[in-house]
Amino acid sequence: MTELPARPLWHGRAIALIGILLVASNLRTAVAALSPIFAEIRTEFAVTSVGVGLLGMLPPIFFALFGLLAPSLTRKASLEGVLIAALGVMLLGHVLRATAGSFAMLAIGSAVTFAGMGVGNVLLPPLVKRYFPDRIGLVTSLYATVMSVSTLLPPLVAVPVADASNWHVSVGMWGVVSLLAILPWLRIILTRRPVHPEHDVEVEGAEPGMLGKVWHAPLAWAMAVVFAASSLNAYAMFAWLPEILHDVAGSTPVEAGALLSLYAGMGIPAGLLVPLLAARMRNVALLLYAGVAFFVLGYLGLIIAPGTATWLWVVFAGLGPLLFPLCLVLINVRTRTHEGSVALSGFTQGLGYTLGALGPLAVGVLHQLTGDWTAALIVLIGTALAAALAGTVVARPHTLEDHFRP
Repeated sequence: MTELPARPLWHGRAIALIGILLVASNLRTAVAALSPIFAEIRTEFAVTSVGVGLLGMLPPIFFALFGLLAPSLTRKASLEGVLIAALGVMLLGHVLRATAGSFAMLAIGSAVTFAGMGVGNVLLPPLVKRYFPDRIGLVTSLYATVMSVSTLLPPLVAVPVADASNWHVSVGMWGVVSLLAILPWLRIILTRRPVHPEHDVEVEGAEPGMLGKVWHAPLAWAMAVVFAASSLNAYAMFAWLPEILHDVAGSTPVEAGALLSLYAGMGIPAGLLVPLLAARMRNVALLLYAGVAFFVLGYLGLIIAPGTATWLWVVFAGLGPLLFPLCLVLINVRTRTHEGSVALSGFTQGLGYTLGALGPLAVGVLHQLTGDWTAALIVLIGTALAAALAGTVVARPHTLEDHFRP
């Protein structure tokens, strides 16, 4: 990708930066807002354990489905127009969840919200490429950090808000954030002012047919495997880490909850530092293999010495998903054109989330079959090692478009 001279971050594009960060703040709130208040929801209508499990699988499933669909939508409308529609769908989903009078409606509202989020996940990297081609690492770092914070915040406030009002308000209040995120993008579309005219995406010369060609690119498949390993492990830990810690380390529910927050909190330093480093490194192998090593160390610690320095093993396991922000920045670093960025983003996240959805289910099934967590943790180590193998392709300094040169 051609290096562009850096401009001041706010120069002529402050609204775009605010818009990108507001979109990022919407992409995980609905995922984390329900689980802390299921006890209160059950007082109004029945929610079985199977139902809880199905709700837990909805985010990666819909992220995958609509991640694969998002690139085709951008062929019929602008990035900004599709993004506004996605934010509108998120807002509708929040309203449906807030007004749900049955589990079925709660699930439908959740599915609608996650569909909008799936599109937003894919559009953010190409939007960064469009408005900040000279600041890809910094802006990716900022929005990845905002996403991490938006994962931490809902569990902290869900119960107090539900206690002060009711659970409907607790899950529905995040619709305000979706509404706010629409405003800067409406301003950009209505004023039709190019933010970076000398490097606008319309003159990048994207090669036609990229959406089909991406399926034949080794880089795309390798990126999808790395993203899938990060997604699978993260969703498995969010679903099962408290129970794992209770069984193998004797953690109390309060301790296990605090350690889960610690696990999630590791995404903040990773989101801040990894994109900045990756954008400056010609070969990102060190970062990639560091993520794999953190996964392996964390899981081995939980297998071999779970009751000793449990927090350290959780920190290691929580640093493993640094592969997530690494993939986000590589979507732009490993492409030359806007169309390449959209295609690689959709392919990587669509396939990655599809495989990631298997994480909670696979861990649960292995635990059910074996009666302990060792086999499940060993399988998770195996997924990390698969990311290391794929990383040999991802780490090389080449672009998606290089695969299609005559």
